[in-house]
Amino acid sequence: MIRTRFAPSPTGYLHIGGVRTALFSWAYARKNNGVFVLRIEDTDLERSTPESVKAIMDGMHWVGLDYDEGPFYQTQRFDRYKEVIQQLLESGHAYRCYCSKDELEAMRAEQEANGEKPRYDRRWRPEEGKTLPAIPADVQPVIRFRTPLDGTVAWDDAVKGRIEFSNTELDDLIIARPDGSPTYNFCVVVDDWDMQITHVIRGDDHVNNTPRQINILKALNAPLPVYGHLPMILNEDGQKMSKRRDAVSVVDYADKGILPEALLNYLARLGWGHGDDEFFDMQQFVEWFSLEAVSASASRFNQEKFLWLNAQHIKAADNSRLAALIAPRLAAAGVDTSSGPAIEDVIALVKERVQDLNALAVEVDYFYKKREAAAADVEKHLAGDAVARMGRFADKLAALDSWTAESIHELFKPFCAEEGIKMGQLGMPLRVLVCGTTQTPSVDAVLAVIGKEEVLRRLRA
Repeated sequence: MIRTRFAPSPTGYLHIGGVRTALFSWAYARKNNGVFVLRIEDTDLERSTPESVKAIMDGMHWVGLDYDEGPFYQTQRFDRYKEVIQQLLESGHAYRCYCSKDELEAMRAEQEANGEKPRYDRRWRPEEGKTLPAIPADVQPVIRFRTPLDGTVAWDDAVKGRIEFSNTELDDLIIARPDGSPTYNFCVVVDDWDMQITHVIRGDDHVNNTPRQINILKALNAPLPVYGHLPMILNEDGQKMSKRRDAVSVVDYADKGILPEALLNYLARLGWGHGDDEFFDMQQFVEWFSLEAVSASASRFNQEKFLWLNAQHIKAADNSRLAALIAPRLAAAGVDTSSGPAIEDVIALVKERVQDLNALAVEVDYFYKKREAAAADVEKHLAGDAVARMGRFADKLAALDSWTAESIHELFKPFCAEEGIKMGQLGMPLRVLVCGTTQTPSVDAVLAVIGKEEVLRRLRA
């Protein structure tokens, strides 16, 4: 059975690169009737926080990526890691290193002075016929993995193709710290083995970790998963996305009025494609998805295209759902929708005009309370006899028996002819007096939705 995993570190927010990794791992499991596992890699005890764990869980819930197993926490598996470390020590695949911090710094300084790549010189590595230094009394050892001294580590990456590393490029990495706590690269190996992960889909910043992890798996006689390393997401300037310059946290996108399905839809298209299809739901994505179709090249985040896609999802969304999503935004702006037109009717009229939920809330507000019109709009559209003319048009509206967009529209042409004006000289003053803005959908539809009593009240104010 196909088993994938998403394994974030709780040292900050859930960022969009992580969401795309989770999305591709989730989709691959769903496509193959497999299992998607959530694992929290919290062995960095100094930087991992409960707040970050909550941010990850909330982010996964918001985007709607459901997991089948987990969340598993590495800090709850320390006994298992110690057991495997002991196994590696007994088999000769790991050893204790008593180098002090000062010795390691001196070693690094000497290598750099000689123009060599800084690395541990394996002085505590047991070898046949080698005499090890005397064990110092005041140093707690680290445990190092005994990396093969020759040969290569190679794998057929599901995204990048064939990748090879020479073992001579790898040092004997630390798998347990002096206090006995296991390190990242080691925990990942044990977790993937125990959780029977068949496909490791992750960012290509992990490519350099993979040969080390493969060597440990081989030392444990554990099966090797298929690795697929996803390319980086760059901003529009071609730089790595950062929190200082770009909105990269899932929470940022929620606050900016983005729909979760729009974010997933756009992230799916960063590095993967299905012909010319741009707008699709997650069911379609799962049906179409394959690792072979993932590009090995980095992708650029295009804000304009992203907002266009969000607009398409807003247009397709259920109006009652949109009402619930913008309710907190309207409440914060002091807009009371309990009296006035049905909020779903308002949303149906204006949602074609917006690209995000924040803009949708702004478009909705003047249906419930007239905005303060800009002085320039008042001066331009309510000069001369325009106000008196609006009074006369209000009388026409008051006489209507049927209050619909169609019946209101039927008044426009004869009234303009009667007054000797163009439609703009009726429509714009109407918008300013009733809504407080010149930017609205078709004015007959707006008046119909606001309602006869409220429209006449605003006109005659």
